Amino acid sequence: MKKYSSVFKYLGGYKTSIVWYFFCILFSIIFSIFSIGMLLPFMQLIFNVQQSGLPKSTGNPVIRYLSEQLDHLINNGDPLHGLGVVCVLIILSIFGKNLFLYLSYRAMGPVKNGIVNQFRVDLYNKILQLPIGYFTERRKGDLMSRITNDVGEIEGSVVGTLEGWVRDPLTIVINLSVLFFISPYLTAVILLCIPVMGLVIGRLSRSLKRQSGVVAQKNGESISLIEETLGGLRVIKAFNVEGLLRKKFRTTNNELVDARNKIGFRRDLASPMSEMMGVTIFSGILWFGGSLVLNGHFLDGAVFLTYMGLFYQVIDPAKSISTAFNNMQKGSAAIERIMEVLNAPVTVDDNPNGRKIETFRDSIEFRNVGFLYDDAVILKGINLKVDKGKTVALVGSSGAGKSTLADLVPRFHDVSSGEILVDGINIREYALQSLRGQISIVTQEPILFNDTIANNIALGLDNASREAIEQAAKVANAHNFIMQKEKGYDTNIGDRGSKLSGGERQRLTIARAVLKNPPILILDEATSSLDTESERLVQDAINNLMTNRTSIIIAHRLSTIRHADEIIVLQQGEIVERGTHDSLIAQQGFYKKLVDLQEVR
Repeated sequence: MKKYSSVFKYLGGYKTSIVWYFFCILFSIIFSIFSIGMLLPFMQLIFNVQQSGLPKSTGNPVIRYLSEQLDHLINNGDPLHGLGVVCVLIILSIFGKNLFLYLSYRAMGPVKNGIVNQFRVDLYNKILQLPIGYFTERRKGDLMSRITNDVGEIEGSVVGTLEGWVRDPLTIVINLSVLFFISPYLTAVILLCIPVMGLVIGRLSRSLKRQSGVVAQKNGESISLIEETLGGLRVIKAFNVEGLLRKKFRTTNNELVDARNKIGFRRDLASPMSEMMGVTIFSGILWFGGSLVLNGHFLDGAVFLTYMGLFYQVIDPAKSISTAFNNMQKGSAAIERIMEVLNAPVTVDDNPNGRKIETFRDSIEFRNVGFLYDDAVILKGINLKVDKGKTVALVGSSGAGKSTLADLVPRFHDVSSGEILVDGINIREYALQSLRGQISIVTQEPILFNDTIANNIALGLDNASREAIEQAAKVANAHNFIMQKEKGYDTNIGDRGSKLSGGERQRLTIARAVLKNPPILILDEATSSLDTESERLVQDAINNLMTNRTSIIIAHRLSTIRHADEIIVLQQGEIVERGTHDSLIAQQGFYKKLVDLQEVR
């Protein structure tokens, strides 16, 4: 039950609705019992039972008294009049039952939808909060499956049956209480049969959780394949691997269908089995109680039939509880997958009440910085100072730790040892939003959104004017191509900017950085994937962007960093060389080899 506490904790904000739901269900059950109770005077009228309604020597004295009073009130000496009164009371009681049942749905509907919505919001917020490193070894499709399919599973399996966990037990308890009041002996026999029914249903549902976990896993794999296929269609077609991917997708989905079928078989068996067991118990009670009536030992016939009518009202709620239990077992796997994300540790803790950076004044300093990822050493012993207005370039082989070193500045990761200082203060002491507000990043792969050009440039700046957006685009050499678009700055650029060329996308990201106007700039191989003409335009835009800014540049094309104030050469997470372009050439070391390989003169 502990895993479901993650669902129930959301109920705290709906206390008024839950109390109102409880009272509506309570009155609905009372009206339902009253409508069944009308069987007693009805049968007395039809079968012309004596006015007392019960033999004087048997039966519950309270029931006998109520029967006498009800018979006197309804019959009033005219059986036909009494029959009409009974029918009217049945109609009114059924109306009351369904009215309060509807009001209970109105009360619980917003609660269920609110819980599901809050799950989605919390998941999305947690994804935004988690550090970059969390996503490096996880499939995007699997995370998408958790926020869509798994939340949908909770909606149908757990939250969808939430009202039943109040209504059905309450219905059973109240009906059994009335039954016990009518005949304690007969009700005790019923209570002995219910645990047998629960045991059988429980054994049936134990495997649902395991199979549900398999379904969730295969569903995530399927979505991942779709996402990878849509993102890599060019490569798929170029390498003729359509057949391979078809086979892989078909295999994954066949396994998904098999797991779903197994769940369906077990889940669908629960309802008919519980109904069959309920009817069996009902028939047994019918035989046992009927024998008592025929022998004249225990009950009057009319009271017994009323008793059985009330008992039959217990069967459907009992069946619903068994179905709900199976559904919750099925949904528990989805809860675990969602809670795995929600409970993931946030290794980069924000400090919202921390220091604010009003203006970047002095320098960025790395003091003996080390970084581990899953016990693998990525960086060690990094000592580096970047003064305000200077440009520092990071070069080295792939995997040397260049991007990781740059990612430590905006705290995409936190250092494992040492510290990073901005203006002499550890960056952990700054509010995260304030720190990142001083930094802009241009990455190798342009990150754009399915929106207009203007909105992509003004990302994060709600009050940016059109004039400021256009000026930023001019600085980034983007204004001319934007004006050639059909709708200019209001042109939608498609998914991830698919309607633009690579150079155009990159210039938009530079315009975005220009508009933000940060004092610190990080360029992560911003021109490495462009053709010569686009590279020239983008490099000119970058040069404009870097003017009067503190810049950290990650570069494979060494021609773009010849004029950097300092070049840091990294190998296996350590600084092996440092200096200007000319001084490093003179050292005849690793940097010189890189330059010779690229024929930089």
